[in-house]
Amino acid sequence: MFKALTKSRELKLGTYIGEFSSPGLGRILKNAGCDFAFVDMEHSGFSFETVNVVLRHLHDAGVATILRPPSHAAHHISRACDMGAQGVCPPMTGTVVQARAAIDAINFPPVGIRGAAFGIAHDDYHSRSVEDAIALANAKTSFVALIETAEGIENVDEIAALEGCDCLWIGHVDLSNSLGIPGQFETKMFKEATARVMKAGRDHGKSVGRLVPNVADAHCCIAEGADLICYSGDVWLFREALSDGFAAIRRGA
Repeated sequence: MFKALTKSRELKLGTYIGEFSSPGLGRILKNAGCDFAFVDMEHSGFSFETVNVVLRHLHDAGVATILRPPSHAAHHISRACDMGAQGVCPPMTGTVVQARAAIDAINFPPVGIRGAAFGIAHDDYHSRSVEDAIALANAKTSFVALIETAEGIENVDEIAALEGCDCLWIGHVDLSNSLGIPGQFETKMFKEATARVMKAGRDHGKSVGRLVPNVADAHCCIAEGADLICYSGDVWLFREALSDGFAAIRRGA
């Protein structure tokens, strides 16, 4: 369960899923030592129907999940929850108002405004009383605040302080774009922005996560304070492994 991963500051490792939806995906990731998967709908062709299948494969294998829905729209967020997403990470959370609206869409009344549907994917198809189903869903589903704009950096401390926000996530590429320094991750401006997210996480006892393209970046992010490391992703890992193999074969031919 993703929420359980946010309860400690121990290192948790995961990867990004935005291209492949094979039935074996969950077992492949679990056997590789994967703690969580970041499933993306914003930058993929995944429909909710596909996501429903992907999440089931991952959860059945014991891999926790974060799902990025296509937008901050309440119906996108609530549907992500209904599909069984354990952590919901809407794109570009920039204000406390946005964050509160997302938390409302994730939670059933009286905590939030999510529409009621029980005995489906998010319930693992169990039959429960309405009261028990609401209590379980509200207790287990997490809001992950995706901080990837200059506005989000300015408001990150207030966002992190919200009850119902379990995790801060740095969207490093969009953040660099928003700061006007696209791809310049070694600049003072970018590092100061990252430090503000890390400090907000420490001050409010929240996990901090980031996607990293390589091992060196992972070690840097861990040193800065991240405890959720999303190492590369399905399409890039496949492409790079294949490219490296082809190059080695050609060199030896």
